[in-house]
This record gives sequence, C-alpha cells and structure tokens, in this order.
Amino acid sequence: MKKRELAQHAAEMHGVPPETAADQLDQAVNKLIRTLRSGQSARLPGLGIIEPGKRWVFRRESGER
Repeated sequence: MKKRELAQHAAEMHGVPPETAADQLDQAVNKLIRTLRSGQSARLPGLGIIEPGKRWVFRRESGER
C-alpha cells in the first residue's frame, strides 16, 4: 500500500480530509524514526516492537499472533 492510499483510507475511516490524514501519517512515521534513532524501542500496538540497532529488529509482543 502506498502512502497516498493509506492516507486516503485513514481519512475515510476518521472523517478527515486526506491532507490531514497524510500529515498525521508523516508525523507518526517521523516520531517512530526519531525514537529508534535515539536508541529506544518503539511499540506498535497490535503489531509488536521495533528495536533499534544496526538493523532494526521487529518482534511480536507476547500474546500476539
């Protein structure tokens, strides 16, 4: 899925303009990248945890399938 498609879907789900959804998506991705670059793990509810390092490691949280 491309960013434009994801933003359009989010806009429809939440009743906001596509531009607003795209801006919020950008903010979330930028925060995720800043968190990982600072050496902290990033938890993505319902998906798992991304851990920083030479290569970012994605692992599921316990109890998730």
